[in-house]
Amino acid sequence: MGFSAFNFTASLQEGLEAMGFDTPTPVQEQAIPEILAGHDLIACAQTGTGKTAAFVLPILHRIAEESTGGINTLILAPTRELAIQIEQQIQGFGYFTGVSSIPVYGGGDGATWEVQKRALTQGADIVVATPGRLIALLAGGKVDLSSLKHLILDEADRMLDMGFSDDLFRIVKALPTKRQTILFSATMPPKIRQFARKILSYPFKEVTLSVGKTAEGVTQQAYMVHDPDKEALLVHLLAQKPYEAVIIFASTKDKVKSLYQRLRKTHEVEAFHSDLDQMEREKIMSRFKNRQLKVLIGTDIISRGIDVVGIELVVNFDVPGDPEDYVHRVGRTARADSKGEAITFINEKDIRKFNAIEDLIGMEVEKPALPEGMQEGPSYGRKGKGGSGGGGRHKRPAGGGQSASAAGSGGDAKRKGSWKKKRSGAKKPSTPRNEQPNSSGS
Repeated sequence: MGFSAFNFTASLQEGLEAMGFDTPTPVQEQAIPEILAGHDLIACAQTGTGKTAAFVLPILHRIAEESTGGINTLILAPTRELAIQIEQQIQGFGYFTGVSSIPVYGGGDGATWEVQKRALTQGADIVVATPGRLIALLAGGKVDLSSLKHLILDEADRMLDMGFSDDLFRIVKALPTKRQTILFSATMPPKIRQFARKILSYPFKEVTLSVGKTAEGVTQQAYMVHDPDKEALLVHLLAQKPYEAVIIFASTKDKVKSLYQRLRKTHEVEAFHSDLDQMEREKIMSRFKNRQLKVLIGTDIISRGIDVVGIELVVNFDVPGDPEDYVHRVGRTARADSKGEAITFINEKDIRKFNAIEDLIGMEVEKPALPEGMQEGPSYGRKGKGGSGGGGRHKRPAGGGQSASAAGSGGDAKRKGSWKKKRSGAKKPSTPRNEQPNSSGS
């Protein structure tokens, strides 16, 4: 099946061909016909499945055919990064259609605020907004949404997790009751279904892809390693191949900054966190997409909404607190039928979390031995019962691989002592309390 089967307008089809898109993904095959037919829709699809195009393409087609002026479509997204990403895809797909769009998000200067207000007042065809900023603009009373035909909520589960529920209902109340409503969510917990029933019109259609399935092209591994050895292990792994695009996820902003300081002397790396202003964030993402930057370190703020093809390696420096967040992180690689690697560091306290991840994805992730000379890591077991399921403790036998110093650990060996130095008689290193990832982007 090709995109030509959807009978898109000639201008939209021209945009698809110019971008090299010829075959729809499964979520696009299922969702696009329902949206074109005007049905309300709830769709469950994880990161990397092509879900953005699944709602952008039919909306662009409808506007190109029937545009009557004013704001036609409102797309709500949880973060400014995702809002920008969606708007960029609208510009790409709709280049030949003449459809206008604008992203509306916080964090900009006064000039940005004025541009957003003017666009909403004059009526861009498509507005992509974060809930908080849109509420602030609606409070001014000058935004006319009476012409709205389509409401789309992307990453609805994340918006509810971030506490946007009340804001979303306030926005919905300001919209015409006669509209098409489309809800995309990466997960489908009961609260999402309850929310959907309140904003969708019956009977609505439903599209569901496997939530716990990771991309087929991802090679997944996990290392059993104590916290004090994680940085050195990371340096070793990055030295194994000439990686061009790597994302490293850490649980807190402070860890992101610490890893940046550790890697900046030897790698083209940047830290991505909430202390950066919007211009700095956009500059970093642009450099990363253009391969001017090879390593990006961040929290879960970059696990959704960053559509970069060709990510070769994803490293979970800490095990994510929610198993579904693991799927989203791993979903950064092996996009568009490409190949990629996903490596997770597991300390003793994170074993139960990784048990839950393996249960969700329906497979046991390979756990290779640590590089030669590293202190042996904790034993992996099911639900904290050591020994079973993990092959015991993980330490590479002597002569079984490249040493840490040969891998470029450099000054780290001087600061912490050689990996080969035995810690006999020493107490087992304590693991700092593992903090939950900050889903709101800090």
